[in-house]
Amino acid sequence: MGPINSSWFQPPTLLLTGIPGLEAVQIWISIPLCVMYLIALLGNCIILFVIKNTSSLHDPQYIFLSMLATTDVGLSLSTLPTVLSVFLLNHREIEFHSCLTQMFFIHTFSSMESAILLAMAFDRFVAIRNPLHYTVVLTSPRIMGMGIAAMVRAVVLMVPLPILLKRLSFCRDVILSHCYCYHPDVMKLACGPVRVNIIYGLSLVLCSFGVDSVFIVISYILILKTVLGIASEDGQLRALNTCISHIFTVCIFYVPLIVLALIHRFGTFTSPLLHVTMANLFLFLTPVLNPLVYSLKTKQIRSAVHKVLRARRNLLK
Repeated sequence: MGPINSSWFQPPTLLLTGIPGLEAVQIWISIPLCVMYLIALLGNCIILFVIKNTSSLHDPQYIFLSMLATTDVGLSLSTLPTVLSVFLLNHREIEFHSCLTQMFFIHTFSSMESAILLAMAFDRFVAIRNPLHYTVVLTSPRIMGMGIAAMVRAVVLMVPLPILLKRLSFCRDVILSHCYCYHPDVMKLACGPVRVNIIYGLSLVLCSFGVDSVFIVISYILILKTVLGIASEDGQLRALNTCISHIFTVCIFYVPLIVLALIHRFGTFTSPLLHVTMANLFLFLTPVLNPLVYSLKTKQIRSAVHKVLRARRNLLK
């Protein structure tokens, strides 16, 4: 049998990367990572439980929040096995097809989160612009329709990613830049023509994250215009106060995402530490901070959580 052409093969495994230069202390880094995963999963599950079991939180705003919490749980569970495997067990190998599967779920949940943030911006616009017709415009079937549309769009857009990667040959290094599988990172390992992958990846970003971010900005321009039309300063502040949590969530989601995309697109000479830092910010920032922000900032959720905790304590007595 002749020699195998090394320019046409799919590696059986890829190697994940923790934090370059800090391999000796990765076991200690795993402790705060475990804490962050615990906060993300427990915090978002508490929000889901409280909204489900509190009838006063069945308004559109909180249904959208429960959708956001669900996507954060999904995103955290998508990355948890490889992140803890790298940092806690120092096991860096991931099977090629498992890597593609993880990549699909990470990008799918990210796209869903972007769409839900857009739906929440629309929710805030309707609540401020036309409060008397708020529940008439945002009925339960329409809200469910938005949620299903976000999920279908994400799945349809992301399905081609692993398919397009599987057709490529991988003859370069098998070491990834992150502790999870990210599409631009996997694509850089290919030695075949990646023009189609690049074009589709860019189109995907523009059609999902790009479109969503533009409409979120438009929504807030219209919200600001409406708020400036309110006569009293106190009314203006109350209206804007209902948007603070959402604005913060949008920032912590899009800023790391944009920076990470720019690093992968143009940052050939940037520090590997910067790659890892932005990748981990993208991974942890929203799932960890969202439940904290909404619990601290939203009085209704805070009160509901306290009520549930009191009820639990009474049952234990």
